[in-house]
Amino acid sequence: MRDLAALPKAHLHIHLEGAMRPQTLAEFAKEAGEVAPPTRGFTSFPHFVEMYDGAVAFIRTRDQLARVIREVVQDAAASGAVWIEAQANPMFYVPQFGTAQEVTTFMLETGQAEAARLGIGFGMMVVAIRNLPPAEAESLAVLAGEFAGRGVVSFGLAADEALWPPAPFEKAFAIAREAGLKSTPHAGELLGPDSIVDALDKLGAQRIQHGVRAVEDPELVRRLAAEGVVLDVCPTSNVELWVVPEIGAHPLPALLEAGVRCSINGDDPLLFGPGLLEEYETARTALKLSDEQLADVAKASLEGSAAPADFVATQVAAVDAWLSA
Repeated sequence: MRDLAALPKAHLHIHLEGAMRPQTLAEFAKEAGEVAPPTRGFTSFPHFVEMYDGAVAFIRTRDQLARVIREVVQDAAASGAVWIEAQANPMFYVPQFGTAQEVTTFMLETGQAEAARLGIGFGMMVVAIRNLPPAEAESLAVLAGEFAGRGVVSFGLAADEALWPPAPFEKAFAIAREAGLKSTPHAGELLGPDSIVDALDKLGAQRIQHGVRAVEDPELVRRLAAEGVVLDVCPTSNVELWVVPEIGAHPLPALLEAGVRCSINGDDPLLFGPGLLEEYETARTALKLSDEQLADVAKASLEGSAAPADFVATQVAAVDAWLSA
């Protein structure tokens, strides 16, 4: 059986704070003289967000933020990722750590340095939050555009899509795309196919974070396959947040069979459990994906990433070598 840790892959759907190690969170809480907040047992999506925010609140110093970034990159590399696009909103840290430009520079330099040390690539997805005013997303897109070519590679949109649709964020995404950033919003998780169509048509989405509910609309599935839009799929997350009833019912195999390009990702390991490698192993064991399918998934992750073209070509060849070994 081929070693999935040796399969070159990109990690494209990973929230920076949601990938904090549990032990790291526990140590931050101890340093603050407090009890670490719970990260499991959420009962609704708002409850999940509340737990996420509770963990973020313990990142209180630059050194702590740097540690989280370094460890997220380390965990990606240990899973066989050769490229990671960690998503975060630098504005969260402006009150403590300086201007938006200073915070973004710090995050990029920390991630790039650790990735270089480990021999992998690092890019940052700046992510807007749906429940904040669209004007804030537009300012964030301008900020992200300032760092295009310097490490920021994509622009996302997160939070509850059922309450905040994509249309008000059209201008923000137009700004980001004009700056050369990939459009990578969340869609098709808490809402169905219409949310994905809006992300494609209104936000110019080139990758979709989640997108698994496309399977409910055969015409949309055909469109995604024809246009080569990559879905950044997170199987365990979809079970934990009740998008699918259990792992065996996950639509990833059906989407792949229909020709839709998909990557496999960890989303928020702090809250869901598995990391990138464990998600690939789940896809092999629980979803019965063949090594050929897993290789195609790894290629989709690389080719759908914002990594440099020559880097992607080299790593895709390495996937072929893994498969032929």
